[in-house]
Amino acid sequence: MKKRFTTFLIAVATVFLSSLLSFGQAAQPSQNGAGVSTQPDAINDKDVELLRANLRENRKELMAQNMTLTADEATKFWPIFDQYRQEAIKPNDERWALIKEYAANYDTMTDAQAQDYLKRAAAVDQELLALRLKYVPAFQKVISAKKTALWYQIDRHIDLMINLQLSSIIPLVNASK
Repeated sequence: MKKRFTTFLIAVATVFLSSLLSFGQAAQPSQNGAGVSTQPDAINDKDVELLRANLRENRKELMAQNMTLTADEATKFWPIFDQYRQEAIKPNDERWALIKEYAANYDTMTDAQAQDYLKRAAAVDQELLALRLKYVPAFQKVISAKKTALWYQIDRHIDLMINLQLSSIIPLVNASK
């Protein structure tokens, strides 16, 4: 089990690192010392959509590789999974819009904008958690509680990896201004 989990983590890291590294190549280093551009034009909407499509595809592939589903379970699991991921698009749209807005306002951010950013970022996190919890009973109707817990863990780990990669390319708030 440890070997399988390690393989899973390596696969997730590799997939997301390669996706995000190619995504990050569109950004030019800034003068803020963080190594990322704070200019909103550095990464365009098309690049973001391509990245997000890649992440969705890779998420499903990683899930398939790590869920041990019987044929009967799979025919019931995947439609629910697809519905769940479809519902996750809206809060993730909000997250990407927030990141883009943050980048556009990075150099001129006011205290009011920082407060708004905090509230909106927390709301997106809560919305995604609530969505994941909403689907636990639906999954438990078609797969065991243990397999549902495995789905939850894999999905959460993927989100954590994405968030880790995003945090590595998004500069911290410049509180000295």
